[in-house]
Amino acid sequence: MAADEAVAAGGLSIGINYGQIADNLPSPSRVSMLLRSMQVSKVKLYDADQNVLSAFLDTGVEFVIGIGNENVSAMVDPAAARAWVQQHVRPYLPSTRITCITVGNEVFKGNDTDLKDSLLPAMKSVYQALGALGLQGQVNVTTAHSLDIMGSSYPPSAGAFRPDVVPYIQPLLDFLSAARSPFLINCYPYFAYKDDPTGVPLEYVLFQPNAGVTDPTTGLNYDNMLYAQVDSVYAAVQALGHTDVDVKISETGWPSKGDPDEAGATPQYAGIYIGNLLRRIETKQGTPLRPAVPIDVYVFALFNENLKPGPASERNYGLFYPDGTPVYNVGLRGYLPPMDESDATRTVRTSGRFTSWRSSPWHLSPSSYP
Repeated sequence: MAADEAVAAGGLSIGINYGQIADNLPSPSRVSMLLRSMQVSKVKLYDADQNVLSAFLDTGVEFVIGIGNENVSAMVDPAAARAWVQQHVRPYLPSTRITCITVGNEVFKGNDTDLKDSLLPAMKSVYQALGALGLQGQVNVTTAHSLDIMGSSYPPSAGAFRPDVVPYIQPLLDFLSAARSPFLINCYPYFAYKDDPTGVPLEYVLFQPNAGVTDPTTGLNYDNMLYAQVDSVYAAVQALGHTDVDVKISETGWPSKGDPDEAGATPQYAGIYIGNLLRRIETKQGTPLRPAVPIDVYVFALFNENLKPGPASERNYGLFYPDGTPVYNVGLRGYLPPMDESDATRTVRTSGRFTSWRSSPWHLSPSSYP
């Protein structure tokens, strides 16, 4: 099946990350029209941009909003957390469907001990603020992790968190369990291929037909790396005593362009990865370890973002160019209205900006491939 046959006319059952580290993006009101024309039902932000939330009033689109790393420590104060929820959540409900707040992004990737120590207290303060306003159960509280929190991930059944993050992850899981919130993970099989293009089978990372890799402990066969990554996280969560916390993919994607040393960053491979992923999602497929639980995925990202720092790939994860044309063809069709006056004064969003939004961990050793 060709990639452009991936998406049925009925719309998308995936979420999309709407990043705004750029100075050439269309206004939120135009983006709202674009996403609604595609029948996108879930959007994830890295902040709580009031212009975006206002543009989606009464559209039925579900939102994940974020508190940036630079604001996490302040949220430890219950009064500050309540003020934040009063300002960024309460005014938009129920007209804008805010269903989740992410406190920080990839906090354990860096070396900021104060930030790490503040994360869970901040999450608890935000959760308590929601409770004080009668919003617990309506809005979840969690945080998103990079996969470099994993100390072991092959085979998936041997998944384990790094020893240095376990003291943070254990109580965090206890909180997520009690709050009935998901464990969010940012998964990028692209990085494994980029790091070792001769050792990592392209078919395995692109969801193409291949013999797969069998977990010797469970006997489960994995025909793609993304599912192996998710199940390794499930194993790590279970090793800390929890079988009641869902693992969801808060980011995954494939760049359409990169620097000369970034193997595989092409429109062709990006289209294959996203197209095949969309087909799997449309069939409500689960991972081998959780076959009855359809994977929950937020694709990164809606647009190419021209001001993101780092290698060229960082600026080329978009499904669309800023003018609304698809970067590659996976059957995504949407309507971006003509430019309005608000675009002329559009300024770049920098809230929630991180020096690195993704990690490049190695999740399956070369020797593990048949």
